[in-house]
Order: sequence, then structure tokens, then C-alpha cells
Amino acid sequence: MPPDGRHNRAATEGPRPVFKSVGSTWILNVLQIASVLLISPFVIARLGDGPNGVWVTIVSLTGLLGLLVLGIPMASVRFVAEAVARGDRARKDAAVSTCLAITLALGAAALCVGGVLGWAFEARYLRGELVAGLDPATISGARAAFAVVVLQVALGFAMRLPHGILDAHGDFVARNAVMAGEIAFRFAATLAVLSVSPSLPALALVVLASSLVEFAAAMVVLKRRHPDVRFSLAAYDRTLVRGVLAFSVWALLLNVGALLAFRVDALVIGAFLPAEAATQFDVANKFFEPLTSLVVAVSAVILPHATKLHALGAASALRADFLKWSKICLSLVLAVGLYLLVLGPAFLGAWVGQRFVEPSGPVLQVLMLSFLVWLPVRGVAIAVLFGLGRPRKAALAFLGLGVVNLVVSVLLVGPLGILGVALGTAVPNVVFALYVLVLAAREVGVGLGEYAVYVAGRAALGALAPLGFLLAVRHLLDPRGMPALLGTGALMLVVFAAAWILFVYRNDPLLDLRALLRRSQSAREGSAR
Repeated sequence: MPPDGRHNRAATEGPRPVFKSVGSTWILNVLQIASVLLISPFVIARLGDGPNGVWVTIVSLTGLLGLLVLGIPMASVRFVAEAVARGDRARKDAAVSTCLAITLALGAAALCVGGVLGWAFEARYLRGELVAGLDPATISGARAAFAVVVLQVALGFAMRLPHGILDAHGDFVARNAVMAGEIAFRFAATLAVLSVSPSLPALALVVLASSLVEFAAAMVVLKRRHPDVRFSLAAYDRTLVRGVLAFSVWALLLNVGALLAFRVDALVIGAFLPAEAATQFDVANKFFEPLTSLVVAVSAVILPHATKLHALGAASALRADFLKWSKICLSLVLAVGLYLLVLGPAFLGAWVGQRFVEPSGPVLQVLMLSFLVWLPVRGVAIAVLFGLGRPRKAALAFLGLGVVNLVVSVLLVGPLGILGVALGTAVPNVVFALYVLVLAAREVGVGLGEYAVYVAGRAALGALAPLGFLLAVRHLLDPRGMPALLGTGALMLVVFAAAWILFVYRNDPLLDLRALLRRSQSAREGSAR
């Protein structure tokens, strides 16, 4: 049964800040998606399939350095948010200073570990199948690019902390404005630099410069909006280190699982297949980072929100938010996922070239099927568990997911190629998502039957309308060019919106879209008068 009126009332107390925060992040995600769609073909064309595959491998390998930050960014959000909710300024200053000290130390360690990874990159990849057929200049450039990206990752440990502080204050709109500026800067810089010097070191320098610009802008915004925040080591509290690290260990395991599940795929491919295969997999996988960002936008808001509700003892509001935002995340994923399942391969052909349809299209579809289950859980359930301070089982399960993904991908990459790697990602995704869903539902007091009926019941039936439309268009019209594919997508969204407004969210006890739209229209008419 859906939530009763008491839950509805608790959940709707002050909803605008949450929706505004999530909405601003979704706008940021749209910019990210647009940037990826526009810049990826340009980068592949300027670098070439082989060098681009090397770049994908560099990004994946240096991404392992991110593990060294432990879970400090997530820990900083939780500890600062808790202090803000309680009005404890001294505790807030101590949390900021302590997290800054830890990230600076870990960043220095990352530079040292980066040297070891550089040796592994040289021995395993620059002397293996990855660079077969590439010229010496490209291989030499890969070494320089690797060093620059290592520096960028190490500096990023401390440079991401201002974003965590803004998150903890619920200041997502300002944070997203800064990140939008970084996207615009990186887009323009990539076009300008690669037009003049299409090389791996040039692309790496763009990434480093973008990070520095973003950090500078974030610091300016932080000082203006929260002048009481002391971004320094002055309030460092050694007694707080243990608490921060104790929480961050579980966030670390979550990050390890994420890297093993979603970043190591490129390393497996690079170790066993030519560089072109890494590009083929990366093209199919391009949609999932921005799609994940859509639900992580919810997660970033829900984690500190859950912490505050828990601190205030508002259990019914948390329960209702868990259901409401899970349904919203599933709706978002279906809006994009249905299109990619039916027309994704054709879109790849029109976007980056017909040569990618056959190898990359099935990979895209297999991954998308698993993400229909995984992403709603990633957006809400994990955030709730971490916000409540119950991260242990979810983090261990995510670590297990990553290990299974790695093992299965290595076993299947030989006989099935990149499709085997996709299967190694997809199957563990579904199993992990179901397990974490059970954990989170139990913590907030939601039955699995209630979750299935409220979150997925009407959504599954409503999805039949846009899915039927897409299948009819594919079989009757077979759209291939980009204008036809984009037009089909726009019409599908119209069908989707109608199904969701008229059926899926009709008389919804937590979020009635029709009533919300009527109130919005009445407000606009009143303003016009």
C-alpha cells in the first residue's frame, strides 16, 4: 500500500529546497550530457581510435589513485552537515580543518603511489597489445599525459573539499554553478587546444587546468556565501580524525567497489585487447556516467538530508522521502533507458560513426538493462544508509560487486570480447542493487511489497506506452540520421510525460504531478494579473 497521509504531510514539509537543489543538479547533468555528446566525436576524430583508447586506459588507471582519498569527501559532508543541523560552529570548523589536513596528506601519498602506477602502466600497457600499431610519438605522449593526470588527481583530493562543504550547507545551486563553469571551460579549452595540438599531453593539461579553475571558483563562492567557514588547518582536531576515518573507511570500500565495477573494465580490455576495443567499449559506456550523475544528484542531496532528519528524529519524513525519490529516480532512468534500449545502437552510428554500431551497440543495451535496476538504488538507498550512519553492509556488498565484476570480466573478455566485459558488469549490478534495497528499506521501515507497488508498479505499466512508440518507430520508419533520431527521442519524451502525468503520478500520495502543475499554472496566472 502507498504511504498514508501522515507520511505525505511529513514528507512535504519544506519540499522546495530539496527539489530546488536536485533540480539545479539535473540542469548541470544536462550540460554534462550535452558536453559529452558534442565533444566526444571531436576528441576521437582528433586523436584517433587508438590514441583515444590509450587515453581511456590512462583515465581508468589513474582513477585507482582516487581510492587513496578514502571516503573523506563523503565523510566531510556528513560531519559538517551534522554540525550545521545542530548549530555547532566549533564542531563545523574542526570537521573542515581535520578533513583538509587528511586530504593534503593523502594527496602527497597519491603522488608517490602514482609513480608505482606509472611503472605498471609502462610495463603492462605501453609494451603490450594496447599500443600495437601506434607510433613512438603517441607512446611517448602517453607517458607525459599519465604524469599530468596523476598530478591532477593528487591535487584534487583537497580541491574537492569546498564542494563537500557547500553540499553540507545544502548550497547545491551555488556548487552546481561552479561545476557548470568548469564544464564550459573544459569544453572550450578542449576544442581550442586539440584543434592546435591533437595529442594526449595536451588533453591532460586541459584536464589539469580545468580542475585548478574550478577550485579557484569554488573557493570564491564559499567565502562569499559562507564567510564563517574557515578553510584552513587552524581548527584541526586530532581527536576527530578517528571518527572521520572510521566513517570514511566504508565510503572507501564503496569507492573501491565502484572503481572495480565501472572503471576497471577499461583496464581489463586494455590488458587483453587492442586499443580500438577500449574506444568501442568507452563509446557504449559514455551515456552511463551522465546518467549516473542524474541519480547521484539525488544522492548528494539525500545524504545530508537524511542525516539532518535522523538527527531531528523525523523518521516518517525520511521514510516518505525514501519512497518518493526512489520513484523519481526510476522515472528518470526509464525516460533515458527505454530510448537507449531500442534506438541506442542506431544513435551510436549517427553520433560517432557506423563502425561502432555492431561492436558497441549490444554493449550499450546489456549495460542499460542492468542500470534500470542499479541506478534507482544508487541514487537513494545508498545515500540513506550512509546518511543514517549505517554504511557497513552496503559498502562491503559494493566491494563484493566490484570483485565479482573484475573476475567475471577477465574470464569472459577472451571468448566474448567487450560484450563479455559488459556482462561481467551487468549481472553483479542487479544482484547488488536488490541486496542494498533490502538493507535500506529495512532501516527506514518500508516493506518490499510496499516499495514494489509504489515505486515500480505504475511505472512499469506506464513504460509500455513510450516503449511501444519506440518499437513502432524502429520497425516502421527505421530512423538512422541524427535529426530523425533526435526527433524520435523528443516525441518519445512527450509520450512519456503524458503517461507519467496522467497515469504513473495520478493521485500520487507523495507527489501528484497533475495537482502540482495545476498549482503552478494558477500561480503564474495570479502573477500575470
